[in-house]
Amino acid sequence: MKRSILLTLTLLCLAFSSYAQEIDKLPMITVSGTAEVLIAPDQVVCSLDVTKTNKDLQTAKRLNDESVAKLLELARRYSVSPQDVQTTQISVDMKYESVRDARTRIYSDDGDEIGKRIFKGYEVSKTVKVRLTDLSRFDAFFGEALQTGISSVYSVTFETSKLREHRDKAREMAMKAAKEKATAMAASVGQNIGRAIKITEGNLGGPPAIYGANANSIASTGSFSESLVTFAPGAIKIEAQVTVSFQLN
Repeated sequence: MKRSILLTLTLLCLAFSSYAQEIDKLPMITVSGTAEVLIAPDQVVCSLDVTKTNKDLQTAKRLNDESVAKLLELARRYSVSPQDVQTTQISVDMKYESVRDARTRIYSDDGDEIGKRIFKGYEVSKTVKVRLTDLSRFDAFFGEALQTGISSVYSVTFETSKLREHRDKAREMAMKAAKEKATAMAASVGQNIGRAIKITEGNLGGPPAIYGANANSIASTGSFSESLVTFAPGAIKIEAQVTVSFQLN
């Protein structure tokens, strides 16, 4: 049975190889087509970090829980669906700081002065992601979120809920662009194109508009006003690229 399957696979490979060689002998033209679609975002995802440190572990946890509870309550007040609120990361670490004392110098094995390690406390961190589907309420939500005791804003991502639809449109436009280019190039030498022999998809995507910030400042290439909570999300660019080989007639 195994020998029969192996023989069948070998024959199929030989057949495909022979077919590929026959295709390579055909007169053809290979072109690339690109397209992009600009769309307005219709939702935004905020990734917010809450970190609290205290020498008592239970106190650190309680302070963290209180801030997270405020954030979750804020999401409820803004009618955010429970499925659009997610705790993505939870961590507990012991934090130390290095203190140097001229009277008692402490060195590493490499001879570097490292000082004395002082226990700062237990650091309890949670990351909460909130998705808003009503962009008109984002400014107000973000402004109030900064008052809940969050430590930093990992990212603010503007997205579209119709990404698949727009990607399909961009791909279709790229295919049309490739056909038009091939037709024009073939016509310039007195020929015309036939069927498509090979189609390869290139880079296809549409990175969302992402902004990063901490609770006190914003550092990004985006546009922000001095009020800190006024964002200009702009447009999302969906790109498609294809490479197509057409038979020349």
